This record gives sequence, structure tokens and C-alpha cells, in this order.
Amino acid sequence: MTTTSLIILGLFLLAFVGFVVYDIVTAKKRKEVYRVKSTATAYLMLLPAVILAFLFILLPILYSLGYAFTDYYLLLPDDIGFVFLDNFAEIFQEISAKGMLYNAIKNTFTFVIGVVPLQIGMALLLALFVNRNNVGSKIFKVCFFAPVVISLSVTSFLWEQILAPGEGGLLNSLLGMFGVAPHDWLRDPNTAMPCIIVLSAWQGCGYQMLIFLSGLSNIRKDLYEAAALDGANWWHRFWNVTWVGLRSTFVYVLITVFIGACRIMTQPMLMTGYMSHTVTLSYYMYNTGYTERLVGESSAVALLMTIFIGGVTLLQRRLFREK
Repeated sequence: MTTTSLIILGLFLLAFVGFVVYDIVTAKKRKEVYRVKSTATAYLMLLPAVILAFLFILLPILYSLGYAFTDYYLLLPDDIGFVFLDNFAEIFQEISAKGMLYNAIKNTFTFVIGVVPLQIGMALLLALFVNRNNVGSKIFKVCFFAPVVISLSVTSFLWEQILAPGEGGLLNSLLGMFGVAPHDWLRDPNTAMPCIIVLSAWQGCGYQMLIFLSGLSNIRKDLYEAAALDGANWWHRFWNVTWVGLRSTFVYVLITVFIGACRIMTQPMLMTGYMSHTVTLSYYMYNTGYTERLVGESSAVALLMTIFIGGVTLLQRRLFREK
């Protein structure tokens, strides 16, 4: 594996150097003002970041792509056989048998459908709320953004205590004051995923709020004044001015939230464990690759998931006609 990594790294650096030389030669042919020394310095400054990106992003992707077509077992790294499409056949067989992978796909789909509109809607409402010059708006910004800086592990633990079964849970204690019987929120298949959806939307909406605020700051104020003079109410001003100005920002937020939602793992792992009603695709891949040590099958699932996410992302860009 080390030899293969060094060979791939050498080819990558060779391609990088070739790109630099091609860039310099092309600029000279066009008679552009091009200083070889400053250009070489700029590329040398980029080189450490490029190497780190290669080692920790591109190289794992390449290995995962290759392992998807093998029977790689984690405890036998030197005994790898090429199985072509056998891993994918087993994946589809497990889906058709409605096994754990089927539950992982269903739960991930449920989470994405629930958290994407909820988180984006909350972020947009919070951004519109704090985008004023009212007293205390900065305090509200800090309060709304605070959950983002808290680790997901800490957030999951706190919400686990809130949703704890019996009368010891904070939510059950509050509901008990109104005569509602205690409920095991995270063990009940009907309530576990909705609870994780609410937790995730609450924890992440503050970050998207800042992105929407950045988009709102770029909308000219005189557009609102002109719309008000024309007799437009708040809805018309929002739809014809605010929404148009936030269109590109919305597409970016939609794509990033969608990709993040598809990769959910920490919340169900810490709050419920490996259970059929909360397991997700990322959790399934982690369990298959590291607990069961079936790296080949886990890589095959990761490849299919990557293709699906990439396809949906391209579709979103096409639908909104944004670059």
C-alpha cells in the first residue's frame, strides 16, 4: 500500500509540475506580462495545501474507488482479490431482502426529506429576523449561532438527556406536568428519527443563517424603498426583491445542506446506537467497514452513495439554472 501511495503521489506531483510549466509556456506565447519567478513562488505556496488535499482527500477517494471492486478484509490487508461487481450484487440483494442496508437507505431518505427544508427554512427566518438595526440584534446572532460551535458529540449527549426515557428526562418531566405519560423517544421507531431531525436542524441552522445574512447584505436598500412606494406589501417585497437577491445563495445552501444531510452519522451513533429505525448510510458504511471489517463492501456502498449525491446535486443546479 505504501509503494502504491508513493507512486500515485509521484504521478500527482508530476502532473502538478506539468500544469505549472504549461501555464508559463502558454502565457509566454500570448505575450502576457508573466514573471516566471513570481509564478513559481505562487505555485510553491500552493504546493503544501495541494499535497495535504491529495493525501487526505483525493488519495482516500482513489483507494475507496479501487476497494469497491475487491473483497478487501481489514484484518487481511495482503490478501485482496478482484471480485468485479460481486459487492454491488450483494448490495442489491440485501436491499431487495429489506435488510439493514434497506433500513439505512430509508432512514437517510427520511432524514434528508425532513431536515433539508426545516433547516433551510429556520435559517432563512432567523436571517430575516436579525437582519435589522434593532437593539439586541447582535446578541440574537450570537445566540442563534452558538449551537454551531458546539461539538455534535456534546449536542447529541445533551439532547439524549433531554429525551431520556422515564421521568428523569427533561421533556418527559415537562410533559408530566400536563398529565402526559413518560415516553421513550429514542427507542420508539415513530419518534426517534423526528427527534434527530429536529436536533440536527436546530444545531446547523445558525451556520446557514450567516450565509443568508451575507446574501441579504448584498441586496440594495433602494429596491425595498421603490417597492414600498409602488404599494408592495411585505410578501411582494420578499418574493420580488429578497428572494430574487437570495437565489444564488439559496442554491448554495440547498446543495451544502443536502450533502451534509446525506452524510449523517454522529447523532444516531451516539443517541441510539446501531438500530434498524435510526441507522443511516454513513453509519452502515462505518459499521460494515470497521466493525465487520468488510472494507470492499463498505467502499461499494460509498461509491453508489457518491454517484447518487453527485447526480442529485447536478439536478439541483440544472433546476435552478445556477453555476
